[in-house]
Amino acid sequence: MDVELQPGREAVVRVAVATLWSCPEAVRPVDGPALAPRTDIAAWISGMDSDQQVGDCVLSQLLLGERVLVTELRPDGWAHVVAVEQPAPRLHPRGYPGWLPTEQLAPAAGTADADPLVVDATVTALRDAPDGAEVLPGIVLGTRLIPAGPAVDGWQPVHAPGHAAPLWLPGGDAVPVPTTPPSAEEVLAVAQRLVDVVYIWGGVSAYGIDCSGLVHLAWRRLGVLLPRDADDQAAATTPVPMGAERPGDLYFFARPGRRIHHIGIVTADPRPGDDRRMLHACYVQRRVLEERLPDERTATLVGVHRV
Repeated sequence: MDVELQPGREAVVRVAVATLWSCPEAVRPVDGPALAPRTDIAAWISGMDSDQQVGDCVLSQLLLGERVLVTELRPDGWAHVVAVEQPAPRLHPRGYPGWLPTEQLAPAAGTADADPLVVDATVTALRDAPDGAEVLPGIVLGTRLIPAGPAVDGWQPVHAPGHAAPLWLPGGDAVPVPTTPPSAEEVLAVAQRLVDVVYIWGGVSAYGIDCSGLVHLAWRRLGVLLPRDADDQAAATTPVPMGAERPGDLYFFARPGRRIHHIGIVTADPRPGDDRRMLHACYVQRRVLEERLPDERTATLVGVHRV
């Protein structure tokens, strides 16, 4: 088994939530908690002002165990990677490209035989023993974990990258990954749990999230891999006639002559008079909310798609 990261090889994220950066030089003093060997995303977000929360130095986020292709290793401790579980055809054929601190990665191990679990708790922690000390706090909804054996007294052992011994979480916090397409009700139930989560540009976690991150994460929790960005999500889904939308479909928004810039999840059948509702991560109000489409949104609504 490989013991070191190597360009051209896959690696996996070893922290609860890793942030993907546009370049190492773009990080700011406020970003320390997101760069640490044990990330603290809650502290990172709470330490930013509203302008910093939408800084374009952040591209996306990756969850514990997520696979990346390492393309470059810098001697100053940064790795250029392609996040292969976040399709981004416009940017790279293999996935979403960006930079991570090298110490947030571990060499990819062999493929496990056990069927994966997915975290269903909004936030949980991995511990060194059943009801033991926290080793990896901040494990978020949608994280995939490989079981390390059967549950014991209500605690589930799992493999965690960078840890030789199994770690433990409450058995009810992780469930089998669904193998059938989700219903609209299931998708909306996942997204609804993220209402009031703060808007973070590039965010893909229960601590902070953006509009396409919300869509990506809701379907990811339910076993469906969608692209990371809104315009790619539009290309990967099926258009339906305006007025024929139903809950669980997707609204897409763009200004004239521009790429799609926003996405929301339909929450109600349309009513006469263009009365439409959606759940979305709103840049303007800087949080996830469910609302009737304001006039300025309706003016830029360009399509309805179905997953």
